[in-house]
Amino acid sequence: MTKVTIPFIQSLKGQRKFAMLTAYDAPFARLVDESGVEMILVGDSLGMVMLGHNSTSPVTMDEMVHHAKAVGRTAKRCLLVGDMPFMSYQADASEAIRNAGRLIKEAGMDCVKLEGTSKQSPIAKAIVDAGIAVIGHIGLTPQTAASLGGINVIGGQNAATAQRIVDDALAMQSAGCWCVLMEAVPADLAAYITKRLSVPTIGIGAGIGCDGQVLVSHEMFGMFPGFGLPFGKHYAEAGELIRNGMKQYHQDVLHGTFPEAANSFPIDAEMIRRLESGE
Repeated sequence: MTKVTIPFIQSLKGQRKFAMLTAYDAPFARLVDESGVEMILVGDSLGMVMLGHNSTSPVTMDEMVHHAKAVGRTAKRCLLVGDMPFMSYQADASEAIRNAGRLIKEAGMDCVKLEGTSKQSPIAKAIVDAGIAVIGHIGLTPQTAASLGGINVIGGQNAATAQRIVDDALAMQSAGCWCVLMEAVPADLAAYITKRLSVPTIGIGAGIGCDGQVLVSHEMFGMFPGFGLPFGKHYAEAGELIRNGMKQYHQDVLHGTFPEAANSFPIDAEMIRRLESGE
């Protein structure tokens, strides 16, 4: 089993596509690691998928480290990416470096991802200069979606907004980001940016022209309703399968058909007789 590395992913640009999936715990980390997918993202989307929040903003650094640790202990092959949650890097560069370092040192991630525009590129550069690999996340940035007018496609309104996305991508590359993730960016614009950049791009809701793609695992298997945009594709209805299994279990318990003898531990009948007789 060969560990996927950053140089390997970089070498794929212009050669073949690659894939990334989310994982927030050991079971999903194991499944992704065994699937052939190259990268795992421990995304702050866990706030909604795993913790029941309405957005990613409430997710704390401690929560990110907690979930990333589970993934880091389990996945041995995939390249591991840990998300920097809201307000873990915006205040100042020193705090950003410390928090990024936690994902590497405590949780075993290979690199970190941070959201932002060109305004965040100095923070990204500071983290890179500290020796930590960074993926820049541009376009729709869920942590600050409210300021962007909600969950919407970004960059397609006019030439000025399109140019801003291009500038954000170039700024992240100039800051030393080894990869740029684009979310909810029009497909043609994302393809144009992919050609402009020398580093790989990853798309989610950004069309086929990106070098790689990422999906939220729980959404693609019908275990999470999604985020309101047609990013995903259902590859299996695991949620329905699990729900039906739970319903059947409930009925079996109600009707006394579970547990069966095979699900129980036997005891010698003579022992029961002695207990009943008080011997």
